[in-house]
Amino acid sequence: MTILFEQHDQLGSQVEDQNLSSKANDINDLVLDGGFVVPKDHKSNNGVVVPNDTVSSNGFIAPEINSFGQTFRDYNAESERQKTVEEFYRLNHINQTYDFVKKMREEYGKLDKVEMSIWECCELLNEVVDDSDPDLDEPQIEHLLQTAEAIRKDYPDEDWLHLTALIHDLGKVLLLPSFGELPQWAVVGDTHPLGCAFDESIVHHKYFKENPDFYNPDYNTKCGIYYEGCGLDNVVVSWGHDDYMYLVAKENGTTLPSAALFIIRYHSFYPLHRAGAYTHLMNKEDEENLKWLKVFNKYDLYSKSKVRIDVDKVKPYYLSLIEKYFPAKLRW
Repeated sequence: MTILFEQHDQLGSQVEDQNLSSKANDINDLVLDGGFVVPKDHKSNNGVVVPNDTVSSNGFIAPEINSFGQTFRDYNAESERQKTVEEFYRLNHINQTYDFVKKMREEYGKLDKVEMSIWECCELLNEVVDDSDPDLDEPQIEHLLQTAEAIRKDYPDEDWLHLTALIHDLGKVLLLPSFGELPQWAVVGDTHPLGCAFDESIVHHKYFKENPDFYNPDYNTKCGIYYEGCGLDNVVVSWGHDDYMYLVAKENGTTLPSAALFIIRYHSFYPLHRAGAYTHLMNKEDEENLKWLKVFNKYDLYSKSKVRIDVDKVKPYYLSLIEKYFPAKLRW
């Protein structure tokens, strides 16, 4: 599947970048995502739908506050939920090391835990709540369907993107006993590269000072063990549900396009797609796929609400997509 893009509107991006930069200067731990708009889709000369940075009059409208009455992704808001989130990131930043991630990828890359269908995995997520998320405490299947239905409304012809939205968080089953019952800090939360310097845009960056990699001279330069333009496929990123679901999809032979796998693998990589960090490690394919990730991310974040989805009503549609892009049973 070939995905084509036209030139983006630079003015809107510059204004947004300036606003984000101003906030980042005030609060080193935090880059707020509240307030940006969902891009309007349009067609190129050959009729292919492509994302654009302009505002859509008919598209998804981002709410100003989350289900707790706070600004989205405000990690400094005073609440019991925020205290839980900060403690999560403290543990995450201390324990996610280069050696730990390599060990997890080797262990879970065997895909020897469970054999089941995509929809069976969706239903398992009813048992999961993400402690790293400051915006939502609903069961995860609600979030999957909210995201998928919001994208489906605005991008009706991109069925691969609808399915990507449905499955993007399925790796959170790592929290369950049959998958090893990993701690939250090893499953959820924003992701970042290991093997190079921890960028200051990473939320609660201060806790990296307790991570042994912080003092490793091989890891504490801009490129670390990598080189500019090496491609994100060659970069070790903190372990969690993103990388696990990417491995599951790829190794089970999905026919989803590369942009879908990129979204699944890097949708929690906020330092990259919100703050622009680590772009020096990307290659040309990464740059193209990042455009779709930025579209997806706005729905992933702002579709979180208390509005319930009628699962029985939408289930047949998503089952048809699963059948189109995946085998009946997958190794997990």
